[in-house]
Parts: sequence; C-alpha cells; structure tokens
Amino acid sequence: MIPYSKQSVNHEDLEALKEALFSSHLTQGQRVSEFESLVAARAGAPFALALNSATSALYCAYAALGIGQNDEVITTPISFVATTNMLLALGAKPVFCDILPNGNIDPSKIEPLITPRTRAIVSVDYAGQSVAVNSIAHIAKKHGLLWISDSSHAFGARVGDLPVGSFADATIFSFHAIKPITTAEGGAVVFKDAEAHKKAQLLHSHGVQKKALWNSEVEFLGFNFRLNELGAALGISQYKRLDSFIAKRDSIARLYDSLLADSPFCTTLAREPHLTTTHHLYPVFLALSLWCSKESLFAQLHEKGIGAQVHYKPINSYALYGADSRATPAANDFYLSELSLPCHQEMSEEQAREIVQTFNALCAKESNACAT
Repeated sequence: MIPYSKQSVNHEDLEALKEALFSSHLTQGQRVSEFESLVAARAGAPFALALNSATSALYCAYAALGIGQNDEVITTPISFVATTNMLLALGAKPVFCDILPNGNIDPSKIEPLITPRTRAIVSVDYAGQSVAVNSIAHIAKKHGLLWISDSSHAFGARVGDLPVGSFADATIFSFHAIKPITTAEGGAVVFKDAEAHKKAQLLHSHGVQKKALWNSEVEFLGFNFRLNELGAALGISQYKRLDSFIAKRDSIARLYDSLLADSPFCTTLAREPHLTTTHHLYPVFLALSLWCSKESLFAQLHEKGIGAQVHYKPINSYALYGADSRATPAANDFYLSELSLPCHQEMSEEQAREIVQTFNALCAKESNACAT
C-alpha cells in the first residue's frame, strides 16, 4: 500500500532519539526550547510554543487570544474537525464561510458573515498552500478582528519571500507523523504578541506559574499539553531535511500535474506562482460524471495498493455542527469531487506514474459503466 502521506525517518533521527532517551530529561528539557526556536525562526515569528498536538495548539491559540463563550468565529468547513472542535471547547460558535476552488476560505464571502459578536477569522491553508493573506489581513484590520491561521498543513510554506507564520496574530503548525516533518505527534503555535505567548505557555502546562524555590501560583485552569524531549529531538533532526522533503513532494506534485494535465477524468489544484506550498496533500477533482462512482473508485484504488483519501467532509455536514452544508455549496461540491492521491518524500517518480496509470484505467472503467 502506498499511503497518501508518510513520514521519512533515517539513521540520524534514530541517533537523535537515542541521545534524548539517555539524557537527563525526558520532558521539560532544553530540546523543546531548541525546537521552538527553530519553529519561530522558520515561521518569521517572535514567539513559538511547541505542544503535544496541533489540536492542543489550536486550543491554546484561541484561549490565549481571548476567544470564549458566545463569540462567533468565521472559518472554513474544509478542514479536519479539530479546527472547530477547539472553538466549541471554549464556548465559541463557528460560522462557516464558503471556499475558493483551491480549498481555502473565500475572502469575498467573509464580510457578509460578520456580526457584532464576531471575534475572529480562522483560516486553513488547505494542502499546504497559503490563503490570500493580504485580503484576510485587510478584512481583519477593517473590522477589528483577530486572525488565526490553522497552517497545520503548511510548515515551511511561503508567500513570496515571506514565511507562513509571519502574517496572522497566531499560526498553528502540525508535526503529526504524516506532515512534511514530524515529532511523531506534536504541534506548535507562533504568536506576534508576547502576552498571548505567555498565557499560552501557562495554559499548556497546568496554568502553573513558578515563583521562588518551590513556590508557585495558579491563576487559571491549564492542561498538560507539553511536547516531550523525544518528540523535540525528532523534530530538530527532521527540521534539517525540511527543505529537501518539500522539494521532493513538489517534484512528485509537478509530475502528477503534467501527467494529469489533459485528463478527461479530473482536474488538479491550481497553484499560484508566488506561493511555495508544502504539498501535504495532492488533491484531484473528479469530473462531474464520476461523482457517483467516487466510493467505487476509492475502494478499487485501495484494492490496487493506492492509499487514496478524501480531504475533507465539510465540518458543517457533521451532526455536531447541525448536519447542514447548504450554506456552503462550493465546499459541498469540493467534497463530492475531491480525492487525494499519494504524495510524499518516500515516493518515487515511477510510483507516481503507476498511480496515474491505475487511476486513469479505473476512471475509464467507471466512465464506461456509467455510460451503459
């Protein structure tokens, strides 16, 4: 099975883990701080906090910036549910905005959704390609809103010469196993504001503020969201290969682009030349005539050893969110058409060519079946 994404671990990673394992600290040591410094530098942000997951990072970002009970937050339905679940955990209400053809939130649809209760915009860099940063920043500033970027797919991505992480009030990254670099499980949030960073630090470690000697104080509820030293050691080692990982994913994606350019069965994700994407995903969009065959096509791809996936079922179509995606028709059509083909740094070009050959053959078979 060729999975849609996969970690790449080598001997240097193993040695880094062994060194951490036999060090004096398995948690709350210096490796986490070192990893945070690397994340902040790469993101072009003054403050970074590493955590045990991007979900924890989302919670801390929202809470540290003051999002809470009865606040409305405009966001996208095309994301993993963690993006909005952490809003619900704080008593806030997600308000779903429709999307552009590239899967990112549509800035032109944001302002009509703003009410006196709107506190923030939460965007998602779908598949590792940045949202329209200038448009969103303008809307947020005009209406006095926070802007939080869920860039879980996009660590290492750029807009022109500027890194993702340098635009929003807070930016979240994921280092889950299948992201471009990994800490096994893990995430980070970067902030522009020192006070928000300080509050997030307390939130992620029980709310405990150390005083003198053994004395401490707890002013508000916190959790244990800390990244351990083993995860940080792996992240530091992986970081050295981030650019090569992104370059390999880009070469696979460009090969797919060329092989599928004239396909009658699908279109591919448009990429703007000023954006550097991480290619966390390689989505294709089935022709309308194949939408009804998507489940069959998915199953057959897996039978052939191709780990296709779907990203994502719209969040507002889940029962928890009202099971009604009619207000976001573009997101609904996106979901009906989207399949993610394998794209990661452990793949070969030969595998990519075989995947396209198999995909085309199965699509042709399904098209013929529909025609008869």
